[in-house]
Formats: sequence, C-alpha cells, structure tokens
Amino acid sequence: MTAPPAVPPAVPPAVPPAVPTVQIDNGAVRVTEWRFAPGAATGHHRHEHPYVVVPMTTGRLTITTADGVSTSELRTGQAYTRAAGVEHDVLNANSFEFVFVEIEILG
Repeated sequence: MTAPPAVPPAVPPAVPPAVPTVQIDNGAVRVTEWRFAPGAATGHHRHEHPYVVVPMTTGRLTITTADGVSTSELRTGQAYTRAAGVEHDVLNANSFEFVFVEIEILG
C-alpha cells in the first residue's frame, strides 16, 4: 500500500508592501508620503525619531505591536503625533487605497 501524497502546508498570500515616497529630507525633517494598496503593509519597523502623521484618506489601519493587534480609525486631515521608539507594522484594512503623509522630526 502506498502512502497518500503529502499535502503541502498552506502558504499565506504575500502581503504587498506599502510604497513610501520621500518628498523632503533636509536634516531637520523627513516628509514621506505612504501609499497602501488594499491589504498592503509597512512591515515591522521602529521609529527612531518623533513623528507626525497626516492622513490624506479616511479609513482604518490595522496596527500590530508587541502588545497585540488594534485598529485605528483615521480621518482625512486629522493629524496625530507619536514619540520616537514606536515599533509596529501598519496594514491597510480597507478595500481601497489609503494614503498618509509622515513627518519625522530629525533635528
């Protein structure tokens, strides 16, 4: 009797990367536009500088940190700030493109 063929483990679909475009990087600030296709993510990263985010789209982002997963509701033009040292992955939880501008305070 022959053994049944092995079933390969399910491989999760690849997560598309969010697309950053640096608009200004002058030593004092770095301004980056982030574009997220539906389901796109930044990948886990650490912010070495304090930063401000200005959403250009209204929608939901899924945030994954060492403490777990949460959802943030963002509104166009409603900025928020975070201190240096934040570590997370950010994923577009919408069925449409999501865009925000990130302003890092370098100096």
